[in-house]
Amino acid sequence: MSEELPSDLLHRLVAGETVPASEVEVSAEGFDTTAIGLVWDTFASDRITAHVDCGPAHHQPYGIVHGGVWCSVVETVASIAGALRVASRGQFCVGVSNTTDFLRSHREGRVDAVATPLHVGRLQQLWQVEITRASDGKPVAHGQVRLQNVQPDQIGG
Repeated sequence: MSEELPSDLLHRLVAGETVPASEVEVSAEGFDTTAIGLVWDTFASDRITAHVDCGPAHHQPYGIVHGGVWCSVVETVASIAGALRVASRGQFCVGVSNTTDFLRSHREGRVDAVATPLHVGRLQQLWQVEITRASDGKPVAHGQVRLQNVQPDQIGG
């Protein structure tokens, strides 16, 4: 992913700056999230924020947001956070595990996702993602994603 990231973004993140998503040119290859409707809000080396406006397209047959949406949000936000964290080293990261708990049902309206690191090491990273309802701040899902840091030539076959 590092070849697709603007160098100014990496420099700003390494300097400890929080960068609003509106200042980042998002490429479909690295950040596209149109399938689930995820919208990026901010990028920082220790915190990534995004949101989804949930509706019928996200529902399972009982009319609530499908758990797979929460898993996808957790995976995507944590993966981008991890990728940004190691991009300045010329590395990529790949998912090793995703554990997502569904805390309460949600039907309609905005939810906010916040990813923060629990551990960023030489070989692996562990990120937690909290998804909360924007209307009342109550949590709807919580997840953890473990990522393996790899060199670009280690990906693929």
